[in-house]
Amino acid sequence: MGRAFEFRKERKFKRWAKMAVQFTRIGKEIVMAVKDGGPSPDTNSRLRTAIQNAKAVNMPKDRVDAAIKRASNKDENGYEEFVYEGYAQHGVAILIETATDNTNRTVANVRSYFNKTGGTLGKTGSLDFIFSRKSVFRFLPGEKDLEELEFELIDAGLEELYLEADEEGNDIAVVQTAFEDFGKMQKALEDTGLEMKSAKLERISQSTTPITEEQAVDVFKLIDKLEEDDDVQAVYHNMAD
Repeated sequence: MGRAFEFRKERKFKRWAKMAVQFTRIGKEIVMAVKDGGPSPDTNSRLRTAIQNAKAVNMPKDRVDAAIKRASNKDENGYEEFVYEGYAQHGVAILIETATDNTNRTVANVRSYFNKTGGTLGKTGSLDFIFSRKSVFRFLPGEKDLEELEFELIDAGLEELYLEADEEGNDIAVVQTAFEDFGKMQKALEDTGLEMKSAKLERISQSTTPITEEQAVDVFKLIDKLEEDDDVQAVYHNMAD
């Protein structure tokens, strides 16, 4: 079945092993949220979102509580957020969001990953024409009529509403809206009582780069190195499906 098939299988096993990495990333989200708006999710929408995302990946409550307590300590250092941009092999655009307490370490690591895999790290803002920042919400649709829900969410800035399958093949409803409408849409969805799976600001590619499966193997070597780094929060690319 070839090298590409074996590589995809290997990546699947790696995804199953990423739970600890997810916990670390959400732990950072919680710390940044508390530093930004305080330890109460009732008055801190960013923290409320981070806790919601923690539940979606089955992060234990005691770890969530510990992260909030740690961040509430004035002596606890926060994290700075930086975005890095560049190109992998075969002209695929890569955008990386990081949260770090050591910028020198982070930029050195990111640059080394690009260099070792034949990519090129670019300047901040160089991929603004490819990626746009959007508010993306995922939830279980249940028995809700999606056409009716679409009508209800128009005033909250709805741009797209569609279904996708999760890793178990279950239907997940996805709502996409403008970056600046995150809070408004979050409240509108909370008011529906639907079970939220995640609420995030994501980078959506406006154009794609078609490549072969064999070329995708080269690109995923870079993506894997980036995703394994503790300072990296998210990695986006514009490979065509």
